Amino acid sequence: MGFPWSATINGVIAALTAAAAGGSWKAAHRSSATADAVARIERERWHADLMPQFDITLTETGSGDARLNVHLCGPDHLRHLDAVTITVDDDDNDHTVRQPRVGLTQADVDAQVWGPYRFLLGSDGADQQGRAVAPVPLTVGRGRPFFMERTEPGRWMAMNMAAWQRQNAAKPVRLILTCRRGDEEWVVARRIDNPPWTTQA
Repeated sequence: MGFPWSATINGVIAALTAAAAGGSWKAAHRSSATADAVARIERERWHADLMPQFDITLTETGSGDARLNVHLCGPDHLRHLDAVTITVDDDDNDHTVRQPRVGLTQADVDAQVWGPYRFLLGSDGADQQGRAVAPVPLTVGRGRPFFMERTEPGRWMAMNMAAWQRQNAAKPVRLILTCRRGDEEWVVARRIDNPPWTTQA
């Protein structure tokens, strides 16, 4: 009986074909993964290139009130934002209530704006704490004013308005701008100089 060369050759060919197919699948998988990674990097770069740029100023208008001017100055190819929500952020101190008592709860402390300014209550769709205003659309090259007022000490604090503002004199006004266009979102943090407190106790 002769050696079954035909069967052996066919087996080798089948094995090589399977190996080639497996190699092709792995190569295709690597190629797809590489393409996905490149696309993700390009999307992240595109998103970063469109990061909104703002020119923000705060001007005292008297009696503790101030005008916050928010101007969307770029980038030009951003064109517009569907919605910009501005929130007043707190200082860096820990405001956890360690020993709650009547008249001092964590909810009271969380409602306090820990900084020199808040949005003027009842203006620009401001919430009850003056922490945030209603979202507004903005076009590159345009802006709009918002109205702010000096914060007041919490009712549990043993200090008057002047003492509270002196305590906040060196603190900037911290703002968080959440910007949306379509499904894209950018969060921009800014610190604005606090105008001098002039009213004496």
